[in-house]
Amino acid sequence: MSLLTRLEAGEILITDGGTGTYLQENGLNAGASPELINITDPEKIIDLARKYYQAGSDIVLTNSFGGSKFMLNKYGAADRVFELNRTAAELTCSVRPENKFVLGSIGPIGELIHPLGAVSKDDLFTAISEQINGLIMGGVDGIVVETQFDLNEAITAVKAAKSQTDLPIFVTMVFDKGPRGYFTMMGTQPKEAVERLMESGADIVGANCGNGIWGMVEIAKEMKAAGAENLIIQSNAGVPAIRNRSIVYPEDADYMVKGFEVLSDGIANIIGGCCGTLPKHISELYRLLGPVSERRKHNRV
Repeated sequence: MSLLTRLEAGEILITDGGTGTYLQENGLNAGASPELINITDPEKIIDLARKYYQAGSDIVLTNSFGGSKFMLNKYGAADRVFELNRTAAELTCSVRPENKFVLGSIGPIGELIHPLGAVSKDDLFTAISEQINGLIMGGVDGIVVETQFDLNEAITAVKAAKSQTDLPIFVTMVFDKGPRGYFTMMGTQPKEAVERLMESGADIVGANCGNGIWGMVEIAKEMKAAGAENLIIQSNAGVPAIRNRSIVYPEDADYMVKGFEVLSDGIANIIGGCCGTLPKHISELYRLLGPVSERRKHNRV
């Protein structure tokens, strides 16, 4: 059964946790490229995916968040976009259990789009298309354009994906809370994000990163009210702080699971973690929701 079909049937699906967090916990040096690990230490990426699936994830993302030519150029690897993205997908797909899924991860390009920056929409479209091509050839079940701050970048990425595949396209935005509510760094509110992303052809929209679980509950309620029937929410384990020269995320799995319970009650039907979350957080989420056969939205809208 396809991913979208299962969501339409009312299932709640669990994603993985933080890819970067896991890799940092397992030897990734600060400032190094996670994507190059796909080639230099593929067993680490396979182990990452396997542990999240074993913890209860129905969906695991590929290790390709920074896989655009713009990001890879920082490591002298701009000419390896297709190779690194295809390999990222192949590694995760190699341990994908039956009836579970792999989403190809596409993060921000790290540059501003014209007229604020030097990258044109055509250049962005071409770069994202190259990344998506590698992910598709590697066997993913869908594409997730994630951790987006610029709505125009996200929409261009959706169009690039739609030009190449009929696979489902997910988009997650990052919102911060100010005196007037939640906005992206570029000034977009959750309601506008939902409306414009759905108009652009995104199949599933949502939010990730930037907030702890209760902030994400607030954002999710706004996005749900704006018309997002299928909603993906991936929460940080709180807002990070620096303690003893190390980054610490304050929300443990027991704390987060209370917010996960609220999200699963008719608000979001794809739930998981982002920065600071690990397989132990996903295990607690799985313990809450139970086997997939038991997971149904209580209040379908």
